[in-house]
Amino acid sequence: MAAAVVPGREAVAATEDPWAFAFAGAATATASGTGTAPTLWTGSWETAPSGTSTAARDKAVRNVVHLSVGGSAVRVRVSNRLGTAPLRLEAVTVALRRGATADAVPGSLRTATFGGEPTVVVPPGHDLLTDPVPLRVPGAADLLVTVQPTPGSGPATYHRTALQTGYLAPAGPGRAAEEDGSAYTRTVESWFHVTGVDVHGPSGGSLVALGDSLTDGTATTPDTNHRWPDLLAGHLRRARLGVLNAGIAGNRLLRDGVGPSAAARLDADALDRAGVRVLIVFEGINDIKGTPVADDPDAFAAAYRALVARAHARGIRVIGLTLTPYHGHSGYSDAREAVRRRVNAFIRTGGLFDAVADVDAVVRDPYAPARIRPGYDPGDHLHFNDAGAAAVADAVARALVRRPFAVAGVGADASFVSSGAR
Repeated sequence: MAAAVVPGREAVAATEDPWAFAFAGAATATASGTGTAPTLWTGSWETAPSGTSTAARDKAVRNVVHLSVGGSAVRVRVSNRLGTAPLRLEAVTVALRRGATADAVPGSLRTATFGGEPTVVVPPGHDLLTDPVPLRVPGAADLLVTVQPTPGSGPATYHRTALQTGYLAPAGPGRAAEEDGSAYTRTVESWFHVTGVDVHGPSGGSLVALGDSLTDGTATTPDTNHRWPDLLAGHLRRARLGVLNAGIAGNRLLRDGVGPSAAARLDADALDRAGVRVLIVFEGINDIKGTPVADDPDAFAAAYRALVARAHARGIRVIGLTLTPYHGHSGYSDAREAVRRRVNAFIRTGGLFDAVADVDAVVRDPYAPARIRPGYDPGDHLHFNDAGAAAVADAVARALVRRPFAVAGVGADASFVSSGAR
C-alpha cells in the first residue's frame, strides 16, 4: 500500500505506513461496513489544569475547544480542581462555533444541566461532568463552551497556555445562552473552568498524551490546532479514535512544577478520562533542565515504571517518547545532556513501554545531535514549530503500528484511516 502523504510533509515509506491501525478492530469494522463499533462515551477534547487565575472573575467565559471526534451528544467536564472555595455556576452552555467568531451556529446552543438542574456548586478539588447534552457534533468541530460563574466566585481553575483565543463578556442574566457573541468583546488566551468534552457515539476509544510544553503546543501557531496531538487526531478521525492533550507547559515528571507532577495528576488527567486505551508519556525534559536539577537517570526510570504500572493495572497500553534535544537553550549543559541520553537509552531499551516513539531520533539535527533540526526549531532551541510538531505526530503514529504493540490490540488495515485531513 502506498504511504499516506500529508501536504507539506515528506511521504512515509510505503512499508511503514503510520496510519494503518485500529483498536480491537472496532474502528475498522465501522468504517468498512463489516460490523458495528461499540457506542460509548469517548474523550474528544481535554486540557489539564495548570493553576488558578482571577482574569475571568465576574465574567461569562466563552471557551473555544477543538474536538477530535464527533458524536450525537456531548458532556462537559467543569473544574474547580485547583480552587480553594466552592465554585458556583449559574449556567453552562455548549454550541457549535460559527466561523472564527464568538457566535454560535444558529439553533445549536444547548444548556447543560447537572442532575437535571442548570446551576451547580463544584467543590474545591473536584471536577464535575454535566448531564448528556443532545447535540450532534462532527469531528474537528470547534465547540463553544460558555461558563458563567456566580459573581464573587474565587479564582478560576484554568489552563494557562491555550494557544486558542477565547472570549469574555460582563456577567448578566442569560449571558451564557446568547447565540450572538457581540457581548464577548474581550479576548483571552487561556481556558477557564473547563477541562474536557466527551462525545457519545461509535468509537474505538481514545489516546491521551501526558506531557509538558512540547505536548501543550508552545511555539506552534495559535488558533490553528497544530499541537502534535491535534495533528495525530487528524489522521485517526476516520478510525473514530479520540486524542486528548494532557500537556502542561512547565510540567515535570519527578516533582510539581507548573501544575502537579505527572504522577500526581495521572489519574485525573489521563487514566480516568473516557474511553482511554493508550497513554502516551512525553515528560522529563523540564526535570533535566530545571532547578533543582534532576541528574539521576534511575529516578526517571522509577517514575516511568510507576506510571506504566498504574496504566497497566487499568488495562491501558503505554507508549514512551524519548526526550528531545535542546542545545542552545539557556538550560542546556553538557552534564545535563549526558543525563538526557542515559534516560533515552532506558526508554529505548529498558523494555518497559508497550511501544516507543523515538522522537529524539526524528527531530534532532543529524549534524549536531544535541540540537533540534533547524527546520523544526522556532528559535528557542527547545520547542517545535508546526513542522516539528507534525514530525512528532508522525513518530507517534509509527509507534502505534509496530509490533509487538500492534498485535496487542492494534490492527493493520489502512482502508478506514484518514490520509491526514484535519
